Amino acid sequence: MAPIRPGFGNQDLCLLKRRSFLLLKLTAVVFATLLFCEFLIYYLVIFWCDWPEVKTPAHDSGQKTLKAMFLADTHLLGEVRGHWLDKLRREWQMERAFQTALWLLQPEVVFILGDVFDEGKWSSPQAWADDVQRFRKIFRHPRHVQLKVVAGNHDIGFHYEMSTYKIKRFEKVFNPKRLFSWKGTNFVMVNSVALEGDGCHICSKAEAELLEISHQLNCSREQERGSGPCRDVPLLPASAPVLLQHFPLYRRSDANCSGEDAAPLEERGIPFKERYDVLSREASQQGSMTPTEYALAKCYLPHEATVLATYCVAAGLLAVLLLVHSRLLPSPFLLGWNLLRKFKTT
Repeated sequence: MAPIRPGFGNQDLCLLKRRSFLLLKLTAVVFATLLFCEFLIYYLVIFWCDWPEVKTPAHDSGQKTLKAMFLADTHLLGEVRGHWLDKLRREWQMERAFQTALWLLQPEVVFILGDVFDEGKWSSPQAWADDVQRFRKIFRHPRHVQLKVVAGNHDIGFHYEMSTYKIKRFEKVFNPKRLFSWKGTNFVMVNSVALEGDGCHICSKAEAELLEISHQLNCSREQERGSGPCRDVPLLPASAPVLLQHFPLYRRSDANCSGEDAAPLEERGIPFKERYDVLSREASQQGSMTPTEYALAKCYLPHEATVLATYCVAAGLLAVLLLVHSRLLPSPFLLGWNLLRKFKTT
């Protein structure tokens, strides 16, 4: 009898190589798709964002410009409404977009204009602490970059839900200072939820703070410190303030709005509800005027449809590779080569 040697035959070895090569191709497609959709796409899209050119008398005179990035309504989901998978997906996208923008655009200050959290108006102390921890991870930033946050109705509640406890809890995490000056620009950060005008304790305190800031700004613009009411007031840059708040100032509707991020055409004519969608007329008339020595540019993030389409194309490519390996579909390369040879012979 002939001895039987254990081991693989040539046919088995060839099959093993084909399977290994297939696994390598599948792994490469999956890795490349994840790398593009979850990392590279943010760099490719935000790379085209740029700071606008400032053309003002102040800039022409050599005054330094301030690069400020504005965000709003991040709505980090909480323990009640937030499904873990939805939270994981949203927060990963926010983190990648924010960190990529920081690296590419290099802003000096970042403002978040309210509704940082989705359930701050009713979250428990433990849920609030968990939300704050996730916020600090997503929006981490270098020490030389300032991060300023304005309160929104989802952070401290609407006027009828707002309380001193919720406001103090919010201000313990985010700096409670209402006035911030940098590079000759004054920013006034307003708790617009408290601008109800009904004389409540919190509203009266917010209005008193605004009056004090207004007095300080007026003294700084007049540059009078020798005597009178401006004697002990610290001077600020003599510039008009930039008013930052969550609720927009009063306007009747979005009828005059346009652009990619505007409301759908059929919704632009719907009247806004005062003290809910926008500030009241009275509160808006008390606001400070925003200076005109600035330039704005919008920066759009990757569309979710683009990411989903990329994943669908990758899934189709994986299916083709599996069908070719199972010999249920001829190899596209072999099919193309045969067609090319047939074309040459004719």
